[in-house]
Amino acid sequence: MATVAELKAVLKDTLEKRGALGEIKARIRAEVFNALDDQSEPRPPLSHENLLINELIREYLEYNRYKYTASVLTAESGQPEVPLDRQFLAKELNVVEDASGKSV
Repeated sequence: MATVAELKAVLKDTLEKRGALGEIKARIRAEVFNALDDQSEPRPPLSHENLLINELIREYLEYNRYKYTASVLTAESGQPEVPLDRQFLAKELNVVEDASGKSV
């Protein structure tokens, strides 16, 4: 019969192999951050440039499926919950998007 320590080790290994352990840890960090975030202290206003930079970072994080990291960025930076339109971003940054870039 397996010991508790052996069962814990197998469970941890299984969660790591499935990629779930990292997601669980990231989710816990995001929830702890949200619980500790002091809403009474006002944030400085978000400049237009920082709004665009944060949106590019969020797009990168979401593209790579770092959804909990993206949620912490959104909460901490004051970025709007709804992502900016990609065409708006391209226009603001003076970027011409070709067919291969649209899939990214």
